[in-house]
Amino acid sequence: MFKLLMLLLTLHSSLAANVAKDIFILAGQSNMAGRGGVVHGKWDGNVPPECRPNPSTLRLSAKLTWEEAQEPLHADIDVGKTCGIGPGMAFVDGLRANGSRTSVVGLVPCAAGGTKIRKWARGTQLYRQLVSRAGASVKDGGAIRAILWYQGESDTVTKEDADAYRGNMETLITNLRTDLNEPSLPVIQVALASGEGKFIEIVRRSQLAINLPNVKCIDAKGLALQTDNLHLTTMSQVHLGLKLAGAFIDSFGHMP
Repeated sequence: MFKLLMLLLTLHSSLAANVAKDIFILAGQSNMAGRGGVVHGKWDGNVPPECRPNPSTLRLSAKLTWEEAQEPLHADIDVGKTCGIGPGMAFVDGLRANGSRTSVVGLVPCAAGGTKIRKWARGTQLYRQLVSRAGASVKDGGAIRAILWYQGESDTVTKEDADAYRGNMETLITNLRTDLNEPSLPVIQVALASGEGKFIEIVRRSQLAINLPNVKCIDAKGLALQTDNLHLTTMSQVHLGLKLAGAFIDSFGHMP
């Protein structure tokens, strides 16, 4: 009888996980995909307490199935790259630590390293993949609560790309809201801590200047970088995830 009861509880929990999710899209380039702990193409395997698995934290796999989330979140998404710690798991830990009503959380990894924002324009492969994965994430219930966006390092190489960043980002947000049928979908973007070129400040100013409804920006400037001076360290990714959680709770915590 006890074994039967445990089986029924397990089945009930599994069914609940399929219908009761607060879903967050993780998109952008390598610092969102996660390079924390990656040195010379190898991940050190260090998982901080804030990033450890939790049965109530799920991820949408490349095969569009929900599974218990664990680092590296983007291992089967940002393929061809070595992924490590990103901000996603620490973000969920921060939601729970701050008393959020969030129970079962679904993370949808979509980031791809080395991608300029024009690679995310409507009609591109990355854009179509994001929209497709977002749609699949709510097929069995749940709701998308926000898009977490960290991208722009590749747009710092030329002044032309840097100058065009704000317009491209505003268009991207508008298009995603339209195609996801979520006209007020919150977007929390990260202002750059680093870049591949010398026009970092132009892109940062663009990110900080965006003034669309339900769009917030947190600043990664000052977070420690790895020796490549491009990617955040493991602990910086943890701090970033917690900052993202704080921004979501402060700005959108009233949402159902």
